[in-house]
Parts: sequence; structure tokens; C-alpha cells
Amino acid sequence: MATMGKYCKAYLSSQFERFPGWRVKSAVVRQDGTDAEEPYFFLQENLVVTDGIFIDEQVVFDQVTPEWERFCREDLQFEVPSFEAVQPVERAAAD
Repeated sequence: MATMGKYCKAYLSSQFERFPGWRVKSAVVRQDGTDAEEPYFFLQENLVVTDGIFIDEQVVFDQVTPEWERFCREDLQFEVPSFEAVQPVERAAAD
């Protein structure tokens, strides 16, 4: 069963190709059947790149090294936002 991560962000493939160690794991086939002019991939919270929103399926790139981490942080400006618990709004008691 596919696992949904907490956060991922889509980037055009050309943005990933700027990384010297970028190697697509296998031939990329769009799941939706479209043949996009320039494909996009999803950078997951664990820095693995996928061809879909699920963190553990359709893995395109998984060579997470210190150089890749730096590229994601500095070049792609990738940062997982902190998700703080939303506090419920207190409602005034009806008189």
C-alpha cells in the first residue's frame, strides 16, 4: 500500500538536472498517461524524488548524499515547513 508523506514539492525535471550526480533510476512513465513537454517530479520530505505524490512509489532518484542535501536546501530552496498543531478557537459562551 502506498504511503503518503507529510510534505513534498513539485519541481521541473530540468531543475533536478542541474545537480551533477542526477541519474534517473529508471525510464519515467507518467502515471496519468500524459506525455508532458517537460516532466516534473516530487521532492519528498526524505529528499527522495518520485514521479508521484507517494513517498514510497515510483522512485526516480534516491541517492541522498550530503551533496544532494546541500543542493536541495541551497539551489532548490527546499525546506519542509514545521506543522504546528492548530489550536481551536475559543468561543464566547452565549448569554
